[in-house]
Amino acid sequence: MRVGVFVLAAQFPGQGQGEALHRAVRTAEAAEEAGLDSAWLAEHHFVPYGVCPSAVTLAALLLGRTRRLRVGTAVSVLPNTHPVALGEQAALLHVTSGGRFTLGVGRGGPWVDLEVFRGGLDAYENGFPEDLDLLRRWLAEPRVGAAGERHGFREVAVVPRPEQALDGDGTGPELIVACTSPASVRTAARRGLPMLLGMHCGDEEKAGMVALWRETALAAGHAPEAVREAGHVSAGVCQLADRTADARETLLKAMPGWLRQGLDAHVTVDGRHRAMRDPHAYTQLLCDLHPVGTPELAADRLAATSERTGITRFALLTEGSGDLAATEENVRRLGAEVLPRLT
Repeated sequence: MRVGVFVLAAQFPGQGQGEALHRAVRTAEAAEEAGLDSAWLAEHHFVPYGVCPSAVTLAALLLGRTRRLRVGTAVSVLPNTHPVALGEQAALLHVTSGGRFTLGVGRGGPWVDLEVFRGGLDAYENGFPEDLDLLRRWLAEPRVGAAGERHGFREVAVVPRPEQALDGDGTGPELIVACTSPASVRTAARRGLPMLLGMHCGDEEKAGMVALWRETALAAGHAPEAVREAGHVSAGVCQLADRTADARETLLKAMPGWLRQGLDAHVTVDGRHRAMRDPHAYTQLLCDLHPVGTPELAADRLAATSERTGITRFALLTEGSGDLAATEENVRRLGAEVLPRLT
């Protein structure tokens, strides 16, 4: 089982953006110190829900500050950038880090980002498959041209070639897709790309998505062994304490205020109605679904999720207290007291 941290760079009420970003960097550094597998970096625009606007830029910093940790984006919002530009950045990070970078991509949401970056609503609603296929080609072929509905350009050389990392394994960076619906599951499965599943989902829903992914991938002709071994990632929340009640109390005190100001700040590009979650109820749900409690309970919940879904990779939000020292201690305990129970 491979356990990492999910880094949102959340700006809690009363905090500055620099404080949130400093905690994000320290969370990833603490993850390496604690022996965790990876750090997964979220990307958001114009909202305090998360104040990292470029997951690949933060990934570059963290790859330079660490030596063993895998660093991935969770996710880079594909409609906001050109697939070739993102592919070039991913290849650069893959080559210079010795293959420690994972590129996670997703559609994002119908937010005002689409207006600011001029991707447009059509890029969000219809353009993702074409963007994804162009990105995949860039990461796999020596020369790439395009003649699609959204992208058209003459053939150009891929520089740097991602498979030419001196201490890599001769392949390009791992590519994963955030999936929130059956349509996105099928999009990923037809291409044989593993999924990143959100922290709002329970085990039953995630198991259903994995089953649909496997069925679709096999129907698309992917090898059964590759389908069985697909490295899907489950996002969740982790808060540890000597008593489960104390771990829950920590999150129930801190997270609703962050969720309220963060989620309320989202603005849709077309004025469509947004049904926002109740922050307190959502925090309670996250406590019920994920490893929130004693180290023993946390290990049992991770093992149960893995058994029910077949997922063996986890990206866990550890900054739910909003406090730097508490976050570092949470990460330390995850490595020292939970990981040994999973081996």
